[in-house]
Amino acid sequence: MPLIKIVYFDEESASDLLDMTAGGKEETSVEKIKERSEALEAKVMVKLLGKLNLMPFIGASAEASASGGTSRSARNVLHKTLSNTILTDYLQKFRGFDGVELLEELQLSARRESAAYLKMYAPYMRMIKMEDAPLDLAGFDDTLESAKGYYELVGEGVGGAKHILRFNIGAFRNNYGLADLQRMQLVFHGVKVGSAREDSLTMQSEMNPGGTGRVRVEDLTEEGDSSEDSLLDVYDVLLAGVEVMVPESDDESVER
Repeated sequence: MPLIKIVYFDEESASDLLDMTAGGKEETSVEKIKERSEALEAKVMVKLLGKLNLMPFIGASAEASASGGTSRSARNVLHKTLSNTILTDYLQKFRGFDGVELLEELQLSARRESAAYLKMYAPYMRMIKMEDAPLDLAGFDDTLESAKGYYELVGEGVGGAKHILRFNIGAFRNNYGLADLQRMQLVFHGVKVGSAREDSLTMQSEMNPGGTGRVRVEDLTEEGDSSEDSLLDVYDVLLAGVEVMVPESDDESVER
């Protein structure tokens, strides 16, 4: 089904994928877009100054300021154009990419004490005033931002099978965030990058990578065979979106 809304799109990863499959041809299109944007910027500036009859009187500083403003605007337009181009190209070609899997009907959640769980509530900590707190709660969100770029959520399917989905915190669109993913019915495009236990997602395990994250002898025995200890597939998510909802036909209502 076609997508009606894009919630998350990792442009850099998708761009790398497009470049690798196109053999560098995508770079050529990017350069052409840049050239057209720069030419348009100069043309608009000349027309604007001419209409306002400011060409003979404009000073060097004012001209530089106006040019700088136009350059920033052009860069924004360029970034948006490139972003839309990458997204469009990706949606047209992703089914032909080896390794990109379609993940559907997953209920996402953040494991307690994980970085993703803390990231969801870190912004609200700025409202808490505790002078004697051992941690700087106001700066906790900034600390997480600089310490970790990807955040893991657990996706559970209808049959109970679980996966770990990793999200680039800078790739969310339309002001969505990690917390919103738990309340939405989404389809995901993911690349399998490894495997890990669910209990390895806690902050304690991340700061002690030699602990619960490795395969133990108990995992090879019946005593250690549990859902908590089992290895889950880890996917880096390229895209998350909402598919068009097609209402089911109601034969009875049609007959009436």
